[in-house]
Amino acid sequence: MASCCAQKGCEVAALRARHGRVLRTVLIINALMFLVEGGAGLVARSTALLADALDMLGDALVYGLSLWALGRSARWQAGAALVKGGCMLAFGLGVLGEAAYKTLHPSVPAATTMGLVGAAALLANLLCFCLLYRHRSDNLNLRSTWLCSRNDLIANAGVLLAAAGCEALTSRWPDVVVGSAIAGLCVGSALGVLRGSMGALRAPALPP
Repeated sequence: MASCCAQKGCEVAALRARHGRVLRTVLIINALMFLVEGGAGLVARSTALLADALDMLGDALVYGLSLWALGRSARWQAGAALVKGGCMLAFGLGVLGEAAYKTLHPSVPAATTMGLVGAAALLANLLCFCLLYRHRSDNLNLRSTWLCSRNDLIANAGVLLAAAGCEALTSRWPDVVVGSAIAGLCVGSALGVLRGSMGALRAPALPP
């Protein structure tokens, strides 16, 4: 029995170590892409790129919180997921505000820059998605982190569609529409994470 418990403890420690390595990797990727997309969004005057950059920043914060939650109790992990859900909701509402601003202050973004940087962001998030996919069912903390990565892939595809639409139509509207869609996706996922984390926090604590 002691040997079995010791082996199980080693397995748990190894799992936490794997989680830490994956989260540190995706944290670095998202932080770098936030800088790249944020700068490109300002230069290209693209709401979609700026929105995606803010989403990258939100994900970097999410992964940092996930690293903090590793090795802590299920209740601590639920609390971290609650904070992550709040961050996702805030950024979603921020994107909606940016889309509204673009509607009132029209300008056509640089479609070529949008397309090139959007493609780079898509590749970066595809790597993050693959790294997180195998751990998506390990716990609530990792599942909420994987949801962020899944949403990013959809948002990146939207940026590419917006770039093509802006180029073809010489219009700001594809950029505005994609920004609004990213906001809706972030808000919907945030509400799901918040519901799950609040349910976990309300559940009775299991005996040690």
